[in-house]
Amino acid sequence: MKVLIVDDSALIRVRLAELLTEVEGIEIVAQADNAYDAADLVKKLEPDVAIVDVRMPQRSGIDLIEDVMKYPRPPKIIMLTNFPTPENREKCLSYGADYFFDKSSEIEEVMAVLKNLLRESASQHQHP
Repeated sequence: MKVLIVDDSALIRVRLAELLTEVEGIEIVAQADNAYDAADLVKKLEPDVAIVDVRMPQRSGIDLIEDVMKYPRPPKIIMLTNFPTPENREKCLSYGADYFFDKSSEIEEVMAVLKNLLRESASQHQHP
């Protein structure tokens, strides 16, 4: 499963990458620190999953969702934020995000979702 990490914090990108490399079957295909680069990477690399920060300079993660939902094969979108307000959650999900998690307390849930997506993908490949 190809994963793209999008966050303006290098520390968060490194932490996520470390966690994800421990999961067999996950390949981090790229990282981006802004929504512009991320949109190009999604188009070029067609990741299965994008883990996206809500708040980034210039363009937000919500802007990125809007962009990638227009692509032929948009990835599953996992929003990860320090601002898990009901408004942010509702807006992200209404724009097309598949999941919405709090960075400070729900990293484990992100890992659980990814492992579940891996299992779903494996079972679909076994039973076409």
